[in-house]
Amino acid sequence: MTKRYGTFEAIQSISLHIKPGEIHGIIGASGAGKSTLLRMMNLLEKPDEGDVIINNKKINHLKGKEIRHIRQSLGMIFQGHNLVGNKTVFGNVAVPLEIAKVEKKHRTERVMESLQFVGLETFKDKYPRQLSGGQKQRVAIARAIVNDPKVLLCDEPTSSLDSTTTMEILEVLKQINQKLNVTIVIVSHEMDVIRSLSERVTVMADGQIYDVVDIKPTGVHKIKKGAATFVEQLKSGGDSNHS
Repeated sequence: MTKRYGTFEAIQSISLHIKPGEIHGIIGASGAGKSTLLRMMNLLEKPDEGDVIINNKKINHLKGKEIRHIRQSLGMIFQGHNLVGNKTVFGNVAVPLEIAKVEKKHRTERVMESLQFVGLETFKDKYPRQLSGGQKQRVAIARAIVNDPKVLLCDEPTSSLDSTTTMEILEVLKQINQKLNVTIVIVSHEMDVIRSLSERVTVMADGQIYDVVDIKPTGVHKIKKGAATFVEQLKSGGDSNHS
């Protein structure tokens, strides 16, 4: 696939296969094209050349209801949560079901199941302004899984969170993959985040795939972030994985 903005090629002739059921990491420096690639997977960005194929079906030529139907099987988590400020936690999670015209009884059941999965069922009547950053991200995750998606796309889901909250969010993503059998594609510039979950990692540079590497996930553990980490790495002569 290729994606252009004017004369600038943000994505240059990329071909990438995501295996069903895997956790696939995408990493690269700022401007490498990783978020653009992720957004092309659910057609938030449409390729100028090439095809997006899901379950052996080309989807980038679909329109209207067909695209909405495909997107129901593709959950997405954004870096900035994208919650609606004047809706409760319950109301935010219910939005995809309302769009899909799911009947109210089933809608309530699905919302509560999703909130319970992320540990926020007792927060259903609160508003986003009453939540911490980690809680907001959990609401965003609940909203992303409420339609029972087959694939979950995660765009820098932990970049604005502290190390402890990052670990908690990664554990939730791990459980979604293992218990719900959801394929996860996670974009991050943080190597610790990518290594903790991913089975395969796509390394990007300048809008191209530099390499795809098979790895053994290190497991979810305390992620080191912040100024203290940089000081520690400087004193020890180690390299920082953060940009």
